[in-house]
Amino acid sequence: MKIHLTSIFVDDQAKALDFYTNVLGFVKKHDVPLGGEARWLTVVSPDAPGGPELLLEPAGHPAVKPYRDALVEDGIPLAQFAVEDVQAEYKRLTSLGVRFTQEPLAAGPVTTAVLDDTCGNLIQIATQAK
Repeated sequence: MKIHLTSIFVDDQAKALDFYTNVLGFVKKHDVPLGGEARWLTVVSPDAPGGPELLLEPAGHPAVKPYRDALVEDGIPLAQFAVEDVQAEYKRLTSLGVRFTQEPLAAGPVTTAVLDDTCGNLIQIATQAK
């Protein structure tokens, strides 16, 4: 068994696509119109184009807002992405105007930081010591 696709709810798919590709560095894989403004919109890591896909899913379901609001209020990230160097990625992203809710923090063998994806979610980036 392996992870093929996971989703993250976003307020605006176009805005999310811009952030996840032009800021975070993912690559668009699928963009299929579903009627109205909704699209089947996925991104992947440029290092693993055949790897797991992240679906930028419209946040229209009524359960999404209270769920995401509670996570953000408590400072809990919705997803975590691995990076080579949290400190370097933190510097790169802050230079692009990304807002972090947690600066890089070492916790044993892992260093993490938490950012606001501008689409309603907190995202954690992490590096595990080698």
